[in-house]
Amino acid sequence: MKLLHLGDLHLGRSLGEFDLIRDQEYILDQVLDIIRSREIDAVLIAGDVYDKAIPSEGAVNLLDEFIKKLSDAKVQTYIISGNHDSDDRLNFGSSLFEDKGIYISSRFDGKMRKYVTSDEMGEVNIYLLPFVKASQVKHFYPDEKIETYEDAVRVIIDNSGVDYSSRNVLVAHQFVAGNEDPQVAGSEAVGVQNVGLVEKIGYSVMEQFDYAALGHIHSPQRIGADHIRYSGSPLKYSLSEVNNDKSVPVITLGKKGSIDIELVPLKPMRDLRHIRGTRKQLLDRANVTDTEDFIYVTLTEEDIVNDAIGIFRATYPNTIKLDYDNSRTREMEQVDLGTAAPDRKFSELISDFYSQVFGCDITDSERQVMMEVALEAGAIEESEYLQYEEEFGQGKEMDEDETN
Repeated sequence: MKLLHLGDLHLGRSLGEFDLIRDQEYILDQVLDIIRSREIDAVLIAGDVYDKAIPSEGAVNLLDEFIKKLSDAKVQTYIISGNHDSDDRLNFGSSLFEDKGIYISSRFDGKMRKYVTSDEMGEVNIYLLPFVKASQVKHFYPDEKIETYEDAVRVIIDNSGVDYSSRNVLVAHQFVAGNEDPQVAGSEAVGVQNVGLVEKIGYSVMEQFDYAALGHIHSPQRIGADHIRYSGSPLKYSLSEVNNDKSVPVITLGKKGSIDIELVPLKPMRDLRHIRGTRKQLLDRANVTDTEDFIYVTLTEEDIVNDAIGIFRATYPNTIKLDYDNSRTREMEQVDLGTAAPDRKFSELISDFYSQVFGCDITDSERQVMMEVALEAGAIEESEYLQYEEEFGQGKEMDEDETN
């Protein structure tokens, strides 16, 4: 049986001020070509299907078209929700979709949802574990000792009746770590104990599955063992991903204990690149290539160039950011802003600044915009942004608030 593992599509996401819907459509068409050419039997989508709990019309239409094409290709598709998804929105129509081979698990109801498929070698059990918080698991298992995310996930798996003598596949959206911490997505720091408020889970919890298809981390990588893996996001969604090659794992399940994993490269419609040098060097005709790519510019000259980003956009229209690396900026980097506001979060500093300037409290939507700008500008790590989402009710909780 051949499986294709996807995760963190983040449909509807933007890169700076640039809409990525066309880029996402292009990369999903490329994935469909891989599915057809490799004769894939089933697709595993490991959460964060949408970028926001209330997705844009373009994002919804894109997912609808992608699912339709998967159904037309007679490919079974298994989808779970991630921390960016709305349970209800992703789950809409799921009971009807099952007749077309589309299986969605977006809301945790106490146990992992199990689906059974088969090939010439027998049955394969597909277990779906949507994004879940430890507090949700405690609700269903009040007598279990659940103090950490790892405890919660272990309790779920232990109570799901998994027969490890059979072939089993797990699809989950959590922060799983091996002996070394995973290289986390985008601008998230390596070596953290959590991403946002999603605590790290040891990979041993899912080691007995024949394959664990993970979502939540945007860098494609194995976790502790080859069969426990993050597919990574299909596109570069952060400036710090410029050197991150994207791919999709194609998994061939043989008889019990036999597995082959091939990483099939993905080529974006517009790449994300970081160019560095003086204005003269970078705009020299001999050095200008792929002008439609998304460009992050670092100028090394000492003097500030008036409307520098406008100048670069005349050559590279999709320039998303421009900064300087010179003696002045290096001197500024020596200043530790943390000492000026110890133990203060960026979101708190934004709120204080807004209050002082405008004499009133910042709204949730205004703070959200400021945090997104800070993330894109590299002023905060993605781990801090994800923590902000958790704390201020973005994602799932934000969806409920905005519909009231």
